[in-house]
Order: sequence, then C-alpha cells, then structure tokens
Amino acid sequence: MNELSRLTPPRGGGVKERKRVGRGQASGTGKTAGRGGKGQKARTGNMNFIGFEGGQMPIQRRVPKRGFSNPFRVEYAVVNVSDLQRLETNEPVTLESLVASGRLKDHRDGLKILGDGELTKPITVRAHKVSASAREKIEKAGGTIELIAAPPRKTPQQRKAEEKAAEAAKNPKAPLR
Repeated sequence: MNELSRLTPPRGGGVKERKRVGRGQASGTGKTAGRGGKGQKARTGNMNFIGFEGGQMPIQRRVPKRGFSNPFRVEYAVVNVSDLQRLETNEPVTLESLVASGRLKDHRDGLKILGDGELTKPITVRAHKVSASAREKIEKAGGTIELIAAPPRKTPQQRKAEEKAAEAAKNPKAPLR
C-alpha cells in the first residue's frame, strides 16, 4: 500500500518542466517557437485537433453510424431487498419515499424491486415491477406487494394531437391549423 511519506520521484528525475517557447534565440526555441518557417502549421489556429485530416472529410464523419437509441425505452429505478432491510420506516415503501429518504437519486420511469439480499421484517412495497425472488422473500418475511400500473408512454405525435384537441376545446371559434 502506498503512503504519502514513502512516495519518491520516478527513476531518472521528477516532473519535467514545461518548455517555454518564443523566449529569444538563445533558448533554442526562439523566433519561430519551434514551428519552422511559414506554412499552415506555422500559423495560429492551425486546425491541429485530433481527427483533422487537412480539410478532407474526417473518418469519424465518413464512416456510417450504426445503432439506435429508443426514445420510448422504460428505465426503472432498481432497489434490492437488502436495501429494504436497511429502511427504518413502518410506512409503505414507494418510489417517492425512497427518493425523499435519499436512497434513490431520481424517479426514472418506475420502481423495480430485485431479490439480492435478505429481509427479516414485514414491509409493504408499492412498486411497478417485482422480481420472482424478491416477491418470495418479501412474502416470506410477512410483507405485502402492491403492483402499480405504469401510465402508458405517449409518442410526440399523440402528445401534439392531445394538445390540439385541448386547444380546440378551449377556443371553439378559433380556426383549426
């Protein structure tokens, strides 16, 4: 195990100092500051970033992109049975109560209970999904499970149609777009 008191510089010396360019001819990197004479690479703003190919279309833009990110994917906030064991409350365990207690960072799309760990006390759980092993352990400890039906996800087209319908209902005399 390394300790601060035992740290030593690497063999051959410690940290190399940064080369200060453009500090006079005697420094060895004066005048042109190591860039040579004239040309694109001697100029400031010379486009020397990673992936630059001299103006040719870079390979990361030439290669076709693959894959797909599903915008309607459902991601659950996952909690194990061992996490439920550590809770000190007698109230039902819900997604909101777990976020309020700091056990979860955000709501995601629902709560899923997994069966890792052991449970000894009876506890009431309100979740969107429960694994078979978690269900078995919670019921074995004398607890109950209430499954919550997640509201169906709406596509952007459905959302827009609903907004139009609501607007039309609010202003019956307004012309339709």
